[in-house]
Amino acid sequence: MDEPVEIGRRVQRMRTQLGWTQRKLAEPSYTPAYVSTLESGKVRPSEAALRFLADRLGTSYEELATGRPAHVATELRLALTDAQQTLAAGAADEAAAHYRRVLAEAEGLGLADERAEALLGLGDCALESGELAAAIAHFEAAEQLLADEPLPRRARPIRGRAVAHLLAGELRYACYLLESTIDELGTSGLADPEALVLLHASIIGPYIDMGAHARAAHAAEVALSLAPHVGDPALVAGMHRQVARTFLAEGRVAAADASLAKAQAIYGQLQLRTDLAHCHWMRGYVQAQNGDLAAAEGELRTAREMLAAGRAALYTAQVDVELADVLRRLGRHEEAAELLSALLELGESHGAVHAGGAHRLLGLMAEERGEPESAEEHYVRALALLERSGATGDLADLCRLLGDLLRRTGRTEAALDAYRTGLGHRAAPGTTTLGPAPAAPAFPPRPAPR
Repeated sequence: MDEPVEIGRRVQRMRTQLGWTQRKLAEPSYTPAYVSTLESGKVRPSEAALRFLADRLGTSYEELATGRPAHVATELRLALTDAQQTLAAGAADEAAAHYRRVLAEAEGLGLADERAEALLGLGDCALESGELAAAIAHFEAAEQLLADEPLPRRARPIRGRAVAHLLAGELRYACYLLESTIDELGTSGLADPEALVLLHASIIGPYIDMGAHARAAHAAEVALSLAPHVGDPALVAGMHRQVARTFLAEGRVAAADASLAKAQAIYGQLQLRTDLAHCHWMRGYVQAQNGDLAAAEGELRTAREMLAAGRAALYTAQVDVELADVLRRLGRHEEAAELLSALLELGESHGAVHAGGAHRLLGLMAEERGEPESAEEHYVRALALLERSGATGDLADLCRLLGDLLRRTGRTEAALDAYRTGLGHRAAPGTTTLGPAPAAPAFPPRPAPR
């Protein structure tokens, strides 16, 4: 609600436009003196008084209290859901343009929630296009706007920042952001299922890159166990969005706004599909480690299909590396090489880990074909890529492979240098140890269907 002086001027302007006296506006519930005092800004009107006056003046309570027509916020919510759908379809540049327009309008109208949603959308667009610094700035701005909101409301910008830092190669900081938020949700009693699925699924990637495979598997199991507490996001959001359109057409602004708020929240969680795909990916990884390659291939292909449908290219690359390794171990080298060839073109700014993984596998396949020179070339390229990423577990393993290859070809001193490099990465301070793992949330089991 605006200050009394601004409200008073608004009441006076609307009254004079109608050609009414203060008495005509006041009757039958109030006195002309009360209207005079209100118009002069000497009294803060109650909600009941403003609703009475709004009805008499033929306007809405919101417009009289804030100066904003009731339909403005609703139209901005509709624009946000349109932008979110555009982004989900893979048109990041077009979606960013929509979000910027909403942000400018929301700032002009002082609508904090809509500003925060627009900033979150811009952050997601920047992630999609690989503009990591811009993504972090947008997510930080959204988090500041939501500083007074409950922690589950801030889970999305925190998760966004973590993903941006992960793609920039800052693995430990990404883990810190996600783990500390998960722990805070648990200790505060705000164990929101959607927020926890979002956070647990997002932490799988950095865990794997850091070699914390047990934690990654645990995070995947937690996320999958919580998934039944979350509805089908695309279906429910689409329903709310269409219902909102019908309400708006009927002039039922409040009902439309409520439906759009629900749709907006769910579209904001459309990353959930990506996150659940990560869980399938992690299951496939664990099955591959256990030697169940057929089951691993099935899980990884499921993850890949889910990610490719959302055009999540960077995440699809993660799965492609694991799937190619499974195909290699199954003896299907041509299929593996076809998957890996596309990964070699990823940029070093955010694709170094995946391109490095592709070179590592191509090196292994070259060794298996008896081509040591080609294998060494791939290992050296992988090493150059991974040294920039902070993926210490991968670096140590790669140095071991390179050292073994050099030793077998009679270059003992070079092999020792490679082994020492690997040991140095493995022993680098603060790169291989994490604090206590986040506690698993406690949720009552869902009742069995009757």
